[in-house]
Amino acid sequence: MRVLALFASAFAAGMLATFYLLPAAALLPVFFGGVVLTAVLYFLRKYPRLVLLGAGFCAAFGYYTLYEYAVRQPFLLLAETEQTVTMTLCDYPEKTDWGARVSVRIPGHPLGKVLYYGGEELLVLSPGQKVTDEVSFRDASYIRGEEVTTFLSKGIYLLAYGGEEAFAEEGNSHSLRYLPLRARKAMQEEIRRQLTGDEAGLLTALLTGETETISEAGRIALSEAGLSHILAVSGMHCGFLYAMAVFFIGRHRRRFLASITIMILVFYVILTGASPSVVRACVMLSFVLLAPVFRRESDGFTSLSAALLLILLANPYAVASLSLQLSFAAMAGMLTLPGRIWKRILGEGRHGRAAVILTSSFASTMGALVFTVPLTAIYFGTVTLISPLSNLLCLWSAGLAFSAGLVSIAAGLIFPPLGQILSVIPGLLCRYILAVAGIFLKLPFHSISFSNLYLKYWLAAVYAVFFLVWCFGPASRRKYAAAAILSALALFGTVKAGELRYQSGLDVVILNVGQGQCIVLKSGEEFALVDCGSAWADAGDIAFRQLQAMGCKELDYLILTHYDNDHISGTVGLLTRQDTRCLIVTPEAEDANVQEEILTAAEETEIINVYNRRSIPFGEAEIVVYPPLGEKTDNERGISVRVSSGEDSVFITGDMSQETERLLLRTYALEESDVLVVGHHGAKNSTSQDLLDALEPSVACISVGSNSYGHPHTDTLERLAQQGCEIYRTDMQGDIHLSLNP
Repeated sequence: MRVLALFASAFAAGMLATFYLLPAAALLPVFFGGVVLTAVLYFLRKYPRLVLLGAGFCAAFGYYTLYEYAVRQPFLLLAETEQTVTMTLCDYPEKTDWGARVSVRIPGHPLGKVLYYGGEELLVLSPGQKVTDEVSFRDASYIRGEEVTTFLSKGIYLLAYGGEEAFAEEGNSHSLRYLPLRARKAMQEEIRRQLTGDEAGLLTALLTGETETISEAGRIALSEAGLSHILAVSGMHCGFLYAMAVFFIGRHRRRFLASITIMILVFYVILTGASPSVVRACVMLSFVLLAPVFRRESDGFTSLSAALLLILLANPYAVASLSLQLSFAAMAGMLTLPGRIWKRILGEGRHGRAAVILTSSFASTMGALVFTVPLTAIYFGTVTLISPLSNLLCLWSAGLAFSAGLVSIAAGLIFPPLGQILSVIPGLLCRYILAVAGIFLKLPFHSISFSNLYLKYWLAAVYAVFFLVWCFGPASRRKYAAAAILSALALFGTVKAGELRYQSGLDVVILNVGQGQCIVLKSGEEFALVDCGSAWADAGDIAFRQLQAMGCKELDYLILTHYDNDHISGTVGLLTRQDTRCLIVTPEAEDANVQEEILTAAEETEIINVYNRRSIPFGEAEIVVYPPLGEKTDNERGISVRVSSGEDSVFITGDMSQETERLLLRTYALEESDVLVVGHHGAKNSTSQDLLDALEPSVACISVGSNSYGHPHTDTLERLAQQGCEIYRTDMQGDIHLSLNP
């Protein structure tokens, strides 16, 4: 009986239930009830497995409660206060749009961290240095009234916003404790000296887990191809280190191999930030290395469970980490299924080396995907269908790039010219991976999105079919082949069924992108998008998934009302994913760099700058674009859009103020519109009574999310109500789908 595996699995299940299901008031009653039940089972001495499971569950409830009160609550006592504190930097600061941020520790709270936001002067500091500042503390689990788990899962319990001045001192930045972090920075700098562009970014991610240096286009291509997991340092990377250690040391020197490799792995875990996935890999490999030393059998599930238990003991909130969930789900699948998949494909008997290698790689990939696909579907609403092929083509090159990159960096730190020569190899391998990802990005059906609501039922049906095939009847390749063909045919039908939902004269979908705006238009076989931005969400990805669900092969028109971030932040990402025929924009922008970035991304797209009123045929409808009329800011220099089909129409004003709305009314004779997309997310100074009187809308749609601006304002809502409008809001209703002139 796998005692540790049973206990740790129950402990993890208890943590999941505690974090996601049980209210705080229920923890102690459940804990004591579980203790009593487990004790009864123990004294009966008939159900040892149930006793282990009960002990694991009870331990989880008790430990979570203890950790909550002993570790987290002292941090929360500081929330909503302002204090002058001396903080110790835990890492190198990273640049933000408003300055810099870095994780820090504060006196008296050794078991958790604070995320400190300060000015750009932080960027010259190093881990171990101390900063004294007057900061405003905020609870990291609630941002603008919404609960978030991102920071908790990383052991960060407070956000600290600094004042205008901060005083820095040396601290113990030269301590050996921070040697791995200094090594990471040296590696990243050496990579930048040896390579450029996305080749440097990809190698940096492979070796250190830092993904910020890869361009948005590169990250999107890797994600769409199902290769983004190679950017997250995990078991694959630790496996590369282990393979290199075996190559240089040899398998026969077990004790020396185990001691050296474990030290290297621990150093690498700290170097890459100790994410759950890399900690899991380090613990499991340590078990593998130590088992023969102590003349024990190495058991995959026991080592996996031990890793899970250690991570949750260090931070119970890590149970909410997507990195942890995906990593452990993938490894559970790889421990359970590859052997069975291998036998189903090759059967018994001897086989050629190439067949064995290809089948083993495919089986491992499919084993990892079986349990991770539902998680990616839940968290991201997408499933990458091309993953098995892309992993088959690229994982070998990722391993070689990792090993060759380490060699070139080591050589470069000793003798730079040699490092520059050797860097050609990892550079070519990274270029190959990016090229494969770029090709797969353009393939139809490379991924599916649950923007097509029927696809979640298709995915559930596929799992049910393969489960039934596995459970009933004799093992047969034909059964699995038939199930695969049936699933493919069902996928094609499901995709087409989703597209049939959008067959009106004019379909308008106002996407829920949080605080931002993104509106999809479809008429006949043509598609348009008005704005593509959000303050927090990836509007480009959301828009692409929606266009995909509607059957869009090419976006005919991308119209940007103005250059504010919450209207254009996802534009580059969308242009990377989606072929686009025409970009319609206002000719001026406050930030020329932002404008240049978008125009560069659209270099293969026709660009129309709007100077005059333009009428554009659009399927069975018509788009009318009104030029900028205001001055001074991007909001006032925005363009307006009217889309009409038959007697139905929609009017979109962007973020213009009431004064500019009145200027628009004086300049052009606007016709009535049934639907008004409320200006500036419902701000007080937009959507004037004059505009409402002129358009006479019966429906008002507000694209809005969590914000600190007070959008939508009470005055705006009252004006709309007095006008008799039906009001729909993306923060309440989600995506808003309007079918006009059906």
